[in-house]
Amino acid sequence: MYSIIKCYLRHILAVCVVSLCVMTGTAASSVKLDVDWPQFMSKQDMVWETLPEYWYESAYMGNGMLGLMIYKEPGQNYIRLETGNCAVHDHRKGKNDLFSIGRLLTGHFALHPKGEILDGKMRVDLWNAETTADIVTTKGKIHLHSFVHSDKMIIVTKSTTEGEEKDFRWEWVPAPSESPRYLFAKGEGNWIKVPEDYPLNPAPEVTGTEKEGMSYQKLQAGGETAVAWKEIVKKGERVLWVNLTHSYPESNAREISRNELEDALRCGYKNLQKTHRQWWNAYYPASFLTLPEGVKENFYWIQMYKLASATRADRALIDCTGPWLTKTPWPNAWWNLNVQLTYWPLNASDRLDLAASLENALYNNVEQLRKNIPEAYRHDALGLGRTSNFYCATEPVGIPGVSKTAEVGLLTWACHNLWLIYRHKMDDALLRDKLFPLLKGAVNYYLHFLQKEEDGKLHLPATYSPEYGSAEDCNFDLSLLRWGCLTLIQSAERLKIDDPLLPKWKTVLEELTPYPMDENGLFIGRNTPYAFSHRHYSHLLAAYPLYTLNKEHPEDVDLIERSLHFWQSKTGAHQGYSLTGASSISSALGKGNDALAYLNKLFGRFLSVNTLYRESGPVIETPLSGAQSIHDMLLQSWGGKIRVFPAVPDAWQDVAFDGLRTEGAFKVSANRKAGKTEFIQVKSLAGEPCILVTDIARPFFKGKRHLEVKQLDEHTYQVDLQKGEEMLVYPEGTSPDLIIRPIQNTSIHCFGKKLKDKK
Repeated sequence: MYSIIKCYLRHILAVCVVSLCVMTGTAASSVKLDVDWPQFMSKQDMVWETLPEYWYESAYMGNGMLGLMIYKEPGQNYIRLETGNCAVHDHRKGKNDLFSIGRLLTGHFALHPKGEILDGKMRVDLWNAETTADIVTTKGKIHLHSFVHSDKMIIVTKSTTEGEEKDFRWEWVPAPSESPRYLFAKGEGNWIKVPEDYPLNPAPEVTGTEKEGMSYQKLQAGGETAVAWKEIVKKGERVLWVNLTHSYPESNAREISRNELEDALRCGYKNLQKTHRQWWNAYYPASFLTLPEGVKENFYWIQMYKLASATRADRALIDCTGPWLTKTPWPNAWWNLNVQLTYWPLNASDRLDLAASLENALYNNVEQLRKNIPEAYRHDALGLGRTSNFYCATEPVGIPGVSKTAEVGLLTWACHNLWLIYRHKMDDALLRDKLFPLLKGAVNYYLHFLQKEEDGKLHLPATYSPEYGSAEDCNFDLSLLRWGCLTLIQSAERLKIDDPLLPKWKTVLEELTPYPMDENGLFIGRNTPYAFSHRHYSHLLAAYPLYTLNKEHPEDVDLIERSLHFWQSKTGAHQGYSLTGASSISSALGKGNDALAYLNKLFGRFLSVNTLYRESGPVIETPLSGAQSIHDMLLQSWGGKIRVFPAVPDAWQDVAFDGLRTEGAFKVSANRKAGKTEFIQVKSLAGEPCILVTDIARPFFKGKRHLEVKQLDEHTYQVDLQKGEEMLVYPEGTSPDLIIRPIQNTSIHCFGKKLKDKK
């Protein structure tokens, strides 16, 4: 009896404490963002103190379709302006492999100076998405100013000169239109097997002059690629205008290219630059984040620049290289990790309009997803192979227990990305009409192969765990199947859909075999321990990003920690995303110091001077996932809870962000000084249940009306925040100034090639 009374009194006391903490005024002041955006973004610019060489050093620009890279050709006396267009790819019938439907190179402009190149400088102005370069030669100087227009398919490069360099010349050098994987194999990629029956495309044709011309490439499978250019010389300025166009199945790229070039010329340089800058200047303020560590802050904003350069709502899916294609073994979209990692940062940064390119790729190609699986299963199932073009055409997905590498979980994992987009929007029409049927088709493929064994549990035959190997009861697939069934059940309940498969999904959740594991943590699969170094964290997907294993279940914490540490103990095959994955898993456990330590290893070992990334060939997903790792330190929203500053490392005493977005469609701003949270602002965009997790010891909740707050545990509060309402949360007895400003860090222009990097 005494213990019951004691518990009751403790409960009453807790309620009283909460009541004192949540007294609200009749009005809530909004947080103000005090940022001089042009000045702030100028600190983030990439600056080259010496000329870059190679893809992974270069300046780069893009508009979600066209791309341009600028660097000095190694060992040669010219500046290379490498062009790219995401739409340019082969269309060969038959096998949907990297030699048949891979992306294709277009070519480059070579700037040939009169003198010998001595050195130079370069700068990418992030705020305006423009690149300037000063090239010093034995005959004078060449000043370049380039941009890829934010909307129009136009590349513009303006040049002025000093000394004898007024007569430098441009040369268009078309690239061979063979798969970049083929070209890589003919060079350094001797580990790649080239098909014996790989016929070459016709040679490109070039007409016109250096001042005005056209290059066009016809393809064996139909269609063509055209590059049109024209140089205008006026009052000591030379302006090179370039358009790249691809057409298929029609062969009218040349006509389109001429027309688009002429349209740009009619608009004129000043008008095009104005509209270009307007787009970029409106893009960045969607959200704001500032860090005490300048190198991490620079890195973060470069990733925001990179994302908007790589895709747009109505443009190409981001594949392994974005619009900056080069000779590479990875000339397409990779779905066993790369695409998924690439798109994560768009959610929290509230740049969901860009994420539409992923939605369009999957939602608009459902019939192709059906064709990707064996015919016997197409009546109710969908699938996605490892690599695809922008229309999701892949080689056939394998059959579990039959195929040597049945990599069957990739569409389900892609659906998780779509789920995150939905959760940050909370658009139920999208869930009902698009995501629910797509996820149902992905999960259905699994259901064909589940088998009940003597232990009464459902088991999976051998499937492939990226990129470790095949195993029965593969943890990669068990985690995706669990998440998929749980999400379908929750979605059906939300949408009030009485789906005939509901009982099946519930049975799977109840009877699916547990994750195989031992004292070292999660296995790859049944009878397949993690025995050798593994760059992917596919066997750990349940911990991140699915969170079906998480720190809110005490029994999970030890398992996650053991699994993470054992995975990281075998480092031989690790790559950059092995570290961003470890960082985010650490953040999921609330271990900010560990999260930062892993991220520091990424910076120390894998990042290039321009924040691009190389793994045998160029790929771009890892730095972008690094931006998400930063998000995970500062804000998490899995499991229906908004966790503010869940894993801030001790080194980051001052941190602030404004307008980040969470699951449930909340906009969150927060400020932290001297290791203490000063205030949090939360705005509900959809009216979803609002549960806030904060380290503020005695939080005061303030809204425009009295807010009902229920304390769920020591740090967790449920608030009756309605759609369109916002609240402020701050320590009781304080009066924060409610202004978010950039943190004054000392490091600027951390990226770009520096004199110390000069070979």
